[in-house]
Amino acid sequence: MIAFIIRRLIQSIGVLLLTSVLVFCGVFAIGDPIAILVPADASPAEIAQAVQSLGLDQPLWQQYLHFIGRALHGDLGRSFVFNQPSIQLILERLPATLELALVALVLALIVGLPLGLIAGLKAGSVFDRTVMTGSILGFSLPNFWQGIMLVLIFSVTLGWLPSAGRGQPGMLFGIHTSLATWDGFRHLLLPALNLSLFKMSLVTRLTRAGVRETLPLDYVKFARAKGLRERRVIFVHVLKNILIPIVTVVGMEFGSLIAFATVTETIFAWPGVGKLIIDSITKLDRPVIVAYLLIVVAMFTLLNLAVDIIYSLLDPRVRLEAA
Repeated sequence: MIAFIIRRLIQSIGVLLLTSVLVFCGVFAIGDPIAILVPADASPAEIAQAVQSLGLDQPLWQQYLHFIGRALHGDLGRSFVFNQPSIQLILERLPATLELALVALVLALIVGLPLGLIAGLKAGSVFDRTVMTGSILGFSLPNFWQGIMLVLIFSVTLGWLPSAGRGQPGMLFGIHTSLATWDGFRHLLLPALNLSLFKMSLVTRLTRAGVRETLPLDYVKFARAKGLRERRVIFVHVLKNILIPIVTVVGMEFGSLIAFATVTETIFAWPGVGKLIIDSITKLDRPVIVAYLLIVVAMFTLLNLAVDIIYSLLDPRVRLEAA
């Protein structure tokens, strides 16, 4: 296990290094932030001074080497717009995005697992066809359209939930979170629901498919032949085994929830990293864009490692040394 983790960490460092090259060259070779940051009536001397202060007068390869040198000391550059460390700006917004993604994932599991389990046990029934139709809609409808409809129905028409902002967060177990107050929870519910709809459909279909594949297997028939209660057969022999692929997929999907929450955060004015990155792209704030992408890649890498470890704990037959 330790050898596997060390090997994966070394691979992760290589992935991060290659990604840094691609991201840095791709982002820094596009557009001209000086045209946005400097006033239109600026003199050539002021423009030259701005270029020099941002380090844009150096060749691209030299800028990259300086970036790598600073990154090894935890410095991913300073924002062109805010004149603050990029990683500080991201870490200030990251808790809001993590909170949104975590609640969305919990909603997807709470709703998707029971729906998929019941649909798999009652295959071909009206309930099964209804759930599968709903999951297709969850896959097919654009995320931004779902968000607009949620705002229109629950905020504009019914007036039940607020449509924008994070509300008033509070302290819960020493953590600053919207879940600690009723106002914060009300503001969190709609964006979390919007972000979870696609994952909810995914979990539902994965669970149903797993149940349908597992029920005809010999060990399930043997458990029933022993006279075990149906509830024990379902929750111990069926659900435990189908959780292995679900955990694998859901673990990676949690990373995508964090990385691709941009649309949801924009629609609901959620003050997370997604909104920050949209503003940074608009203003060509290159250090923030690069820092965000590298943090996302590192997050995906660590999540992948965590999923592999959890996979082995759920199924001891998995040979991590062969991975």
